[in-house]
Amino acid sequence: MPREVTLSEPVGAVKDPMVPSLFRVLRRRRELSDTFTLELGSLEGAAGIRFSPGQFNMLYAYGVGEVPISISGDPGDGGRVVHTVRAVGQVTDSLRRLRKGDVVGVRGPFGVGWPVADAEGMDVVIVAGGVGLAPLRPAIYSLLANRERYGKICIFYGARTPEDILYRKQLEKWRGRFDLSVDVIVDRATDGWNGPVGVVTKLLARGGFDPSSAVAFLCGPEVMMRYAVSTLDGLHLAPDQIYVSMERNMKCGIGLCGHCQFGARFVCKEGPVFRFDLIGRSFNIREV
Repeated sequence: MPREVTLSEPVGAVKDPMVPSLFRVLRRRRELSDTFTLELGSLEGAAGIRFSPGQFNMLYAYGVGEVPISISGDPGDGGRVVHTVRAVGQVTDSLRRLRKGDVVGVRGPFGVGWPVADAEGMDVVIVAGGVGLAPLRPAIYSLLANRERYGKICIFYGARTPEDILYRKQLEKWRGRFDLSVDVIVDRATDGWNGPVGVVTKLLARGGFDPSSAVAFLCGPEVMMRYAVSTLDGLHLAPDQIYVSMERNMKCGIGLCGHCQFGARFVCKEGPVFRFDLIGRSFNIREV
C-alpha cells in the first residue's frame, strides 16, 4: 500500500539538506536482471528537480536507509526525476520492490557534473561501461538537445554480454541518427550477437574524432576507466581533456561523513565528476 504522508513544513521555510523531500513513484521499469529505473514525481508542489548532467540524489527507502544514485533522466524534463539503479544491497533492493504510488525520500541534487556547456565547439567522446551509461545519459540528452553547438559526438559503450546492454532500444534509436556515432561492444557474445566482441577500449582506439579539439567523458568500472584513459592518452588527448566519474563510497551527500574521501578531495562535494589532471595521481593508486 502507498505510504500516507502529511506535509507539515511551514511555508517559506528553508529546506534542511539532510531532510528528504517526498516523491511518489510514477513508474518502475525493469532494465536488466539486477537493474531498474524509477520515475518519480514530487508530492510537495514542486515541478521536479533542476539538475546538471552528472549530479546525483540521495534516495531514501523509508525504514531502510538511503543511497546516492546519479540522476539518469533528461535535464529538459522538469516534471519527472529519473534514476536507474542497480540492486546491490539492502537499500537498493528495497527500492527495487517499490511500486507505482509508493513514496520515496529524495535529497539533492548534489555534486559537480559533466562540463557540457564548456564543451561547446568541441568533439565530445562518451565512454561508458555497464550501468555507467546511466550517469552519462543526461549529458547525451543535453548534447543532442543543442546538437548544432558541438562537433562530432561519439558514444562508445561496453557491456558484459548482449543481455547486459543498458537502454538497448535507446542506443538503437541514437545509432540511427546521421549526426551521432554509436558503437557497442560486449565482453562475451551469446547467440544472436553479430557485433564486436572485446573491451570498450578496442572501439575507442579506432578514434573517429579530433584529439586536438575533443573532450572525453568516462563512467564505468574503475579498471575500464583506467584503460580508457591510457587509450585516450595514446590518441594524444591531454589529461585536462578527460573527465571521469568517481561515484564511490558516498553516504551523506554533503561531505559530513567522510566516506567518499578520495585523496585530499571529497567525491560528493567536489565530484563525482573530476577533470583527470586534478586526480590522476590518486586515481592510479588502487588502494585509495
